Amino acid sequence: ENNMIKIGEKIPAVNVTIAGTEHKTVNAAELFADKKVVLFALPGAFTPTCSAAHLPGYVIHADAFKAKGVDMIACLSVNDAFVMHAWGEAQNAEHITMLADGDAALTKALGLEMETDFGGTRSKRYAMVIDNGIVSMLNVEAPKTLEVSKAEVMLDAL
Repeated sequence: ENNMIKIGEKIPAVNVTIAGTEHKTVNAAELFADKKVVLFALPGAFTPTCSAAHLPGYVIHADAFKAKGVDMIACLSVNDAFVMHAWGEAQNAEHITMLADGDAALTKALGLEMETDFGGTRSKRYAMVIDNGIVSMLNVEAPKTLEVSKAEVMLDAL
């Protein structure tokens, strides 16, 4: 747990893939530079809590986040880009940047990985605010909960 990223630290320069019709590999540090980002992460695309509650909250409130000066809402999971793109389409998440961390490189660099019984190494459920590449807020969920990283909580905090 002590290798977990802390408030005031920079997002590591690790590659992730933006899932879309054309997948695009980008450096996370560069992707989040010069903007205000709300990044939320979850254990798996198409998993029940993530599909029923976590992602939809951000889809519904995308305009409200933008109104509070958020330039990008990003959803990260340790899944491949094809799965993340399909899930984003299924959830009408066109205003959300779907990030595939296929090999969990960014998740591990953030110190936010966990072992699951359904998919091996996955991301913990969390949400963070990133200001110009620096973490300014980080809410990590206890296992099997959706309290502190949901859209409504993050919106209130901004």
